[in-house]
Amino acid sequence: MTTSQTPTFEHEIAIVPRDIDDMGHVNNAVYLRWVQEAIVDYWQHISSTDAQEALLWVALKHEIVYREPLFLNDEVDALVTATGTRGSRASFLTNFRRGEDIVSEVRSSWCCVDTVTRRPQRIAHDIARRFLPS
Repeated sequence: MTTSQTPTFEHEIAIVPRDIDDMGHVNNAVYLRWVQEAIVDYWQHISSTDAQEALLWVALKHEIVYREPLFLNDEVDALVTATGTRGSRASFLTNFRRGEDIVSEVRSSWCCVDTVTRRPQRIAHDIARRFLPS
């Protein structure tokens, strides 16, 4: 995890053969799986066990910009930064980086959900501060 004004969480990506499409590069749909894995990993890294047992995150929206294709042997990291919270929603920017190059960026919106009721849950101040400490 690197730190700056708003922390960015680094999640290593492993490209596997099933991620590759008929064009010979990572299929666009795979990025959605990676975003989910990276944000869930971020949540598990910053939150307590109690919070993980009480809350789930459900994706509401993704906007993806593909800049360069990724291939099977590429080394890729997902860089996740929380960009805001409001009510039960949190927004994130996930940049996919190969070397020093950002090859794709995903802006996504997620809803915090109570694990028991499966209803939206307002993001508590202490949770929001873990994502956005400043």
